[in-house]
Amino acid sequence: MEDQDWSTAPVDLLQSACPWRTFRWYKGQKHYSGTYWSATVRDHVIYESRLELSRLLFADFDPSVRGIVAQPFLLKTSLEGKVRQHIPDYLLLTEQAPVVVDVKPLHRLSKPEVAFTFDWTREAVESRGWKYEVWSEPPAVELENIRFLAGYRRDWLFSGEALEELWDADLDGLLLGQAARCLPNHPEPHVRAAIHHLLWTQALVTDLDRPLGPSHVLRRAR
Repeated sequence: MEDQDWSTAPVDLLQSACPWRTFRWYKGQKHYSGTYWSATVRDHVIYESRLELSRLLFADFDPSVRGIVAQPFLLKTSLEGKVRQHIPDYLLLTEQAPVVVDVKPLHRLSKPEVAFTFDWTREAVESRGWKYEVWSEPPAVELENIRFLAGYRRDWLFSGEALEELWDADLDGLLLGQAARCLPNHPEPHVRAAIHHLLWTQALVTDLDRPLGPSHVLRRAR
């Protein structure tokens, strides 16, 4: 991709961009790199660490996110007599505004070089009216719940008939364990799996601040 002026680089160009860099594998590396199949973009998205994978899970779970681009672009500027360069981790295309995301462990945010890079990156991103986010470790229980529900993100694995019947059923206020038994014409494990898919798509919602289980109260999304 040829160089573009940051202030005028079109979102459509960035949305279709290939990753500026790809992950590396080498003996003894400290980070686990890989690819994640995203239900949002219906394709694989790369990540360079388990923490980046966590951010991907949250982005894929977020119904306002319409696109996810990994390593979307290289920002280059001149500051204090030096050329500065930075590749953000993700670009999220949302219903409101694009969100540029940098993922960094909490204990590294206080490092001067990290803070400096993120400061000028934030200024550049927000100058376009976009949002900038520095993302660190999420709440552990919420992450595990979303990671679990992500196992049900592939919509073609579920019976359309069961999903339609669940959609028509009065599930608001039911316990998850009760709801799994509400379609006697379908095996209970299949119904439970379909409910988990509806929780993933957020057609149904519940409290994800405690480990997901049969006692969770289901609610229709408002």
